[in-house]
Amino acid sequence: MIKPIYLYGAEVLRRKADEADLNRKEELQQLITDLHDTLARSEGCGLAAPQIGVSLRVLVVDGDEVADTYDYLKGFKRTMINPVIVSESEKQNEYSEGCLSVPGIYADVTRPAAITVEYYNERFEKVREDLDKFAARMVQHEMSHLDGVLFTDLLPPIRRKMLSKKLGNISHGKVSTVYNTKIK
Repeated sequence: MIKPIYLYGAEVLRRKADEADLNRKEELQQLITDLHDTLARSEGCGLAAPQIGVSLRVLVVDGDEVADTYDYLKGFKRTMINPVIVSESEKQNEYSEGCLSVPGIYADVTRPAAITVEYYNERFEKVREDLDKFAARMVQHEMSHLDGVLFTDLLPPIRRKMLSKKLGNISHGKVSTVYNTKIK
């Protein structure tokens, strides 16, 4: 089911999400379906459960949405339940990021260039995977949501100050999107 995406200012986006109970498979399967359905109707390449108002450590990413720019992401689709970064590279990369919960704002964010992540997939199998380039970026961005962190929090203070009016407008619903949104 397509869910509204919570916007900047919503409390659920600032909470550290709870671990998903792997014994609640039916509920998790429904959440995963909702995440995929909602992501498919948006303009994004990833979505975390808190963005649809569910404070659980579940996320989905879909590289097909950016495969025209990053051709190596064609077919890269992941569902991650209780993901944990077990290692990250010392090397950092800077990419311009945007977010469905912070529509219309893009900014350069520095993150590790490569990560190793452990998670349970949609079949509840444990997976350990090495990711780099934009695949690592997408997963790290969505994992930040699971810790109550938005990409704007990672910007230098002067850049956040420059965006404060736009962020205030978003938190009051003064923004236009092609997908359904929710303020609080």
